[in-house]
Amino acid sequence: MKILNNIRSKGTYKLALTLGVIGLFLTVLVSAFTSDSRSENTLEPDIRVKKDSIQSVEAFKKVYAVLQSPRCVNCHPSGDIPLQGDERKLHAMFPKRGPEGKGMLTMKCNNCHQDENTAGLKTPPGSPNWHLPPADMKMVFEGKSAYELAKQLVDRKQNGNKDLKALIAHADDGLVKWGWEPGEGRTLPPISHSAFKEAWITWLTTGAYAPTK
Repeated sequence: MKILNNIRSKGTYKLALTLGVIGLFLTVLVSAFTSDSRSENTLEPDIRVKKDSIQSVEAFKKVYAVLQSPRCVNCHPSGDIPLQGDERKLHAMFPKRGPEGKGMLTMKCNNCHQDENTAGLKTPPGSPNWHLPPADMKMVFEGKSAYELAKQLVDRKQNGNKDLKALIAHADDGLVKWGWEPGEGRTLPPISHSAFKEAWITWLTTGAYAPTK
């Protein structure tokens, strides 16, 4: 009887051990699958990416139209001197970008560009922290094709190391929003800020596809 009980006990132990190993394996497998799924579709708890190249490219057309307006291009020039006016002329004072994008020596951006627009027609515009992109990350918009600009915007080596969450938040940056309140005598971007923000987020959350070259 003792021998029979021992056999039964050993059999039960082996069965329990086998089931335990199988259960552990399934737990690890499900966990890995869930983790992979999240990394592909969710970059933040409240930001989901659902790739759609057609919708993404269509949204970027609206984004590109805004980024090529004088309100954006003037502070994203190809050179180190900002542009000025709807004509995109070189700034009359010929200020230089400087290492931090805030000017050089005694000619600093905030000498003339205060925290708000100066009253009057085509007087110096203003917003807190007025500046160009820094010298080591110029983020040029001027002369860029839609394809080039789309690629540049999501390249963390060129966009200030911004991830998806930071890029989405940038739509509400003070200098960005200034583009729709530029002061007297300056044209607005082709669509409203809310429409731009919607297109911007749509582009990013549908895969940030670049238009064809």
